[in-house]
Amino acid sequence: MKTSRDRILTTHVGSLPRPAELRRLLVAKDQGEPYDKAELERLTRQAVFDIVRRQAETGVDIINDGEMSKPGYSTYVADRLSGFAGHEPAKPRLDTRDHPNFMAAYERMTGGNTARRSVCVGPIAVQDREPLAQDLANLRDALAEVGAVEGFMTAASPGLVPVFQNNRYYPSHEAYVEAIAAAMQRGDAGRIRGDRRSWFCAAARLPGPGHGAPHLLPGSERG
Repeated sequence: MKTSRDRILTTHVGSLPRPAELRRLLVAKDQGEPYDKAELERLTRQAVFDIVRRQAETGVDIINDGEMSKPGYSTYVADRLSGFAGHEPAKPRLDTRDHPNFMAAYERMTGGNTARRSVCVGPIAVQDREPLAQDLANLRDALAEVGAVEGFMTAASPGLVPVFQNNRYYPSHEAYVEAIAAAMQRGDAGRIRGDRRSWFCAAARLPGPGHGAPHLLPGSERG
């Protein structure tokens, strides 16, 4: 991971707007509806190349794939790890419950919360490494076409996953977080060194629950 020695290097939180057609297929897949797998892969790869190029043109030094392949910045783990199933809607937020006008304005900016919130119902383990391999290949190839100081990939942290995926299997919150951490270490987490650029994996919020809700956004999304 590079440090800012001669000047302050610029980067961003990680998740960036998905193109409308890509978002449509991500939503369909997330909701268990029919979708064209080959077209989803094609649109994802094109979106990564486009967003990497746009970051470089904007002057961002440390560039990522904008999480183009992911329906949400934490809920995607249910497709890559075993032990998750079903959907459990989010509970109403107490801090905004009495302010419907604010919530209406917020949804106009971010889009509706349509992300599937799976529940942990069994042992957690890595079940599919192919999505990560595709993410890495797409970003690696896209970075090869621009002048970036460094590339990075985001991953949901062990402390963030329980905020959106409730536990119905492990005996305690601590045991649940530890199981997630062990699986994520074997899956998304890690450091990758390319021939020309160093890569690192960013996973914020290790300690515990945070705030907000996962979205399939037409605009931007917290990463």
